[in-house]
Amino acid sequence: MRQGAGHRGQGRKATRCMAAIAAAGCLLLTGCESLKTFMARDLEDEDFIIGKLYVDERVDEVPVIVAPVNAKPQRMSDGRECNNALGLKCTDDDNAALYEAVNNWLGVPYRYGGNDRSGIDCSAFVGRIYHDVYGIDLHRTANDMLRDVSLISRSQLREGDILFFTNSKGKVSHVGIYLKEGLFAHASTSNGVSVSRVDDAYWTKHFYKGGRVKF
Repeated sequence: MRQGAGHRGQGRKATRCMAAIAAAGCLLLTGCESLKTFMARDLEDEDFIIGKLYVDERVDEVPVIVAPVNAKPQRMSDGRECNNALGLKCTDDDNAALYEAVNNWLGVPYRYGGNDRSGIDCSAFVGRIYHDVYGIDLHRTANDMLRDVSLISRSQLREGDILFFTNSKGKVSHVGIYLKEGLFAHASTSNGVSVSRVDDAYWTKHFYKGGRVKF
């Protein structure tokens, strides 16, 4: 009896081992849908959890410009005309294409994951502007854009630099493009594409670094 019981125990172990091997073989060789679905959902959950750390939060602010401006060319002291599409004080150093591109996007609503005029998020907006104005393709997310730049301080900001902001979890989650005179353009969660001040209380608190793109 004991010897038979021992054989049965070994048989059950062998069966479990074979089942495990069969399951692994099923996944590797035949792509069992149930196992593939389980693995996919596990990866999606991990991405979801990680994504939550870097999510762009809703910000209640009073932006400077929220709608396209019909600005006329400004005449300089030497008689030349200077065009700043946003209607800001114009200088010879202004990149007219940058201000025109920003002006064309003003008022487009914010939409997480969006990348067109029906709705756009902050990193997509910065990416579109850089592609259209400078011919440069940046990484898609705010945090990944850190790879595209050399970090600089707030006092070093100049036209076209990228501003990085953190959320309440301390993660880089929002980006904008510096213009001039303390103003930057971005896709705000509360106002859509707009122009805001860097010294706004919220943005001052959450400012991380400036970034100069490695051309």
